[in-house]
This record gives sequence, C-alpha cells and structure tokens, in this order.
Amino acid sequence: MHYAMEQRCLYDYNLSELTELLQSWGEPAFRARQLYRHLYVNLARQVDQMTDLPLALRSRLAEIPFSTLRCEQVQIGDNGMTRKALFRLPDGAVVETVLMVYPDRSTVCVSTQAGCGMGCVFCATGQLGLLRNLSSGEIVAQAIWASQELRAMGMAGPTGRVSNLVFMGMGEPFANYDRWWQAVERLHDPQGFNLGARSMTVSTVGLVKGIERLANERLPINLAISLHAPDDALRSELMPVNRRYPIADLMAATRNYIAKTRRRVSFEYVLLQGKNDHPHQAIALARLLRRSAPRGPLLFHVNLIPWNPVPGTPLGRSEWERVTTFQQILTDYDIPCTVRVERGVEIAAACGQLAGRHGVPLNTVEPETPTRNLTG
Repeated sequence: MHYAMEQRCLYDYNLSELTELLQSWGEPAFRARQLYRHLYVNLARQVDQMTDLPLALRSRLAEIPFSTLRCEQVQIGDNGMTRKALFRLPDGAVVETVLMVYPDRSTVCVSTQAGCGMGCVFCATGQLGLLRNLSSGEIVAQAIWASQELRAMGMAGPTGRVSNLVFMGMGEPFANYDRWWQAVERLHDPQGFNLGARSMTVSTVGLVKGIERLANERLPINLAISLHAPDDALRSELMPVNRRYPIADLMAATRNYIAKTRRRVSFEYVLLQGKNDHPHQAIALARLLRRSAPRGPLLFHVNLIPWNPVPGTPLGRSEWERVTTFQQILTDYDIPCTVRVERGVEIAAACGQLAGRHGVPLNTVEPETPTRNLTG
C-alpha cells in the first residue's frame, strides 16, 4: 500500500530509532530519551517547549514535523463530552478521530487507515473504499491529540492522558497490521505514553490471519470481532469479507485464540431493523456461540449496537423493543450481553459513521492557525 509520505515524522520513530537518528547527528543517546519524553510524556506541542535540549538541536528538530496530520476541524457533541477531529493528510486524504469523556475514564477511537476496503454495507467508512494505510506515527498522533485535548479541557485525570484506546475508527487494523502493531508498542511503552495493553482494544471484521497473529503477540490487548449475523448468507450480504473468511473459519480462529490466550473476546453485533434483529436470529446467534465456545468458562461477550444512520444506506435502526427482546433472548441462553451506549451521533462520530466529511454543526471549533503539525 502506498504511503505518500515524503519523510518520516517524529511520531514515526520509536526510542531506538530516535537514538540512532540523533547519534547520526553527533548527539549523545540521552538526548533521544529527553526528546522521547517530551513527545510522549510531556505531550509537547512544538520543539520550542523542549527547553532542556540545546538550541542547535531544537533548530534541527524543527525541520521535522511532529506528524503529517493537520487538524482541520473539531466537532463537539454530547455537551462537550464527545469531540471528533478531522485530519488532513499530505496527499489530501482525511481521517477522523473521536474522543469520548466519561465521569470515570476517557476513551479515544483511533483510525488505522484512510477509508476502508472491507465494504460493510452498514458502515459509512466502508462506502469510501480504501484510500491508503496510515503510518505508525499517524496512528500514534491521534492518541497524542486526544491527550492534548483532554489537558486543554482540564480533564486529563491523574495520568494526563487518555485512559482507554480503541482501534475502531476508520479502516481495518489487521489490513495494516505491521504499522498498527508498531503504534500499539509505542503507545504501550512504559518509557513513553505508557498506556496499559489491557486498556487497548482492536476491532476486526474477522480477518482470520490477523486473529492468528494477535494470539502470538506479547501484549495482551483486547480483541473485538464484528459479527453482525448468525449465518453465512446474511453475513456475506452485510460484510463481503465473509466470502473469504466464512463464519466457521472465523469461529475456529476465535476458539483457538481464546484457548491460547485465555482472554475474553467481544463480538460486535449491529442491529438493523428487520434485517438481523429477529428473535429467531438471536436464538441462532446464541447457539452459534455456544457451539463455538472452547471448553470451560465462556470467555466471550456480545456487544449489541443499535445502528447509527448513514446517508444513502437503505437500512434502518432497530426499534428499542426489538433491541431489548434480542438482548433478553441471548441472556436466556446465558450469553453475556450488553447494549452499547452510543456517543457522538449528533456529529456523525458514532460507530459506523466516520466518513471524513466536513460538517459544521452549531458546536464546532475551527483551529485558529493551520500548521503542518498535528499539534500546532
């Protein structure tokens, strides 16, 4: 996949690579550690804030952008507790990031691709098609933006950063696995951003090879799988990826993942009026999960998601009575199940709504001065 990047940015480097870069400039290794701390702990917005670095080094670093993401717009919903940023990439593509603040935590929803090639019919991002993968630094920079936003709101909490991160924005993370995982490692690094692995969740449409790779990774991040149908015919209609990885293959990979990691898997199920929300489909889903579960405790959970409107899509949101009936049937089968509380619907920031479109509702903040840096 073409990256359309003329140069690496500071967030594209891990600590070892920053050390090599600065040593090639004749700087001692400790300068790289100082720089790394400024980027990921202090959340510096510009090089001039790094006053413990020599002026000559700061001048040279100023020639490298922190990130290629340029924030063009921040939309605000839910009484200020949800914020969606639209970022422009150097090649003109756009990505969106959503920050959600709760009384006891803050979560950032991060994109891993510009657009998405999976083609799920109920998802606005899927209608765009895949534009390109993001670099690891472009993924990391979204988490940095969210933490900076929290600090500006005076709601950063004791760590000064987001407390949870979900890779559920634009794109399929496992279709950009290597750079996505580089971002995971950098965000987890105790010497830097220091976000716990169990505070991160990755969502996949069901790329079996990605699930198999994740089962062998050293960091125990959480896994969510988009299921959305209990049978192959309907799932293939809703999610073209099912033609390549049918439900039997997906469930086999999930069963092996649970057996190997002993970690719980979440199954996401978007409820569409009259499409996949019938009682008999709830029963079929419960039986499918029961059959597919490895021996022992049920290490999975179903997250029911009322569909959020997507312009131009001939689908409907399930009525609340159908949602609760579906949930009750799963509960009767002893399937752990909750209904997701949606955030950001009014600014098209909810699940499945990210499409990189400019929108200017009443609660919109425009950046004062566009810069080449995400943090400018």
